[in-house]
Amino acid sequence: MAVSKQPIAKKCRSYDISPAVMGYGNKKSNRNPGGNRRRKVSEYGAQLQEKQKVKFVYGVLEKQFHKYYLKAANMKGITGDNLMRLLELRLDNVVFRLGLAKTRRAARQIVTHGHIRVNDMKVDIPSYQVKVGDKITLRKRSEESELFKGLREGTGTTTPKWLSFDAQNLAGAVTALPTREDIDLQVQENMIVEYYSR
Repeated sequence: MAVSKQPIAKKCRSYDISPAVMGYGNKKSNRNPGGNRRRKVSEYGAQLQEKQKVKFVYGVLEKQFHKYYLKAANMKGITGDNLMRLLELRLDNVVFRLGLAKTRRAARQIVTHGHIRVNDMKVDIPSYQVKVGDKITLRKRSEESELFKGLREGTGTTTPKWLSFDAQNLAGAVTALPTREDIDLQVQENMIVEYYSR
């Protein structure tokens, strides 16, 4: 399995996104301030930048990301919105959005280590696509772990309106499909569609 070891703060600065989007509230990088300010970026360069930004935020590699694009293009509706919805419905992203993990990278590890149950079935694939009505819970043994014990007082994160979270039982549910307005990432997904449509 390929692992991304890109430095978070440096990449956030290069893509002009806040580290808070990645789950890092206080990460900063002061190296080479203004080093990525170029005078002019071509249309292709801007499209590539948007694609790389989304791949970085969701932790998806090129081959898998292209598959998401092809799937989104074959779905009804706007391709860009479909693509963002598919990425939001990844199990590792849902675990992060529920507040069970501080970052998407941590959420991916929690899923891979078998802590998460979907509809009472063990799922250890971070890219698993959740559906409306799915219940996301922790396995019984994990509930008493120090990693999750403190979450009963509250996760400290705001749960998106398409998800619900019961802090006492450490259980979440997908109540609706996410809309583009529910996704807080500032990205021009139409440029990604244009990039792949060349």
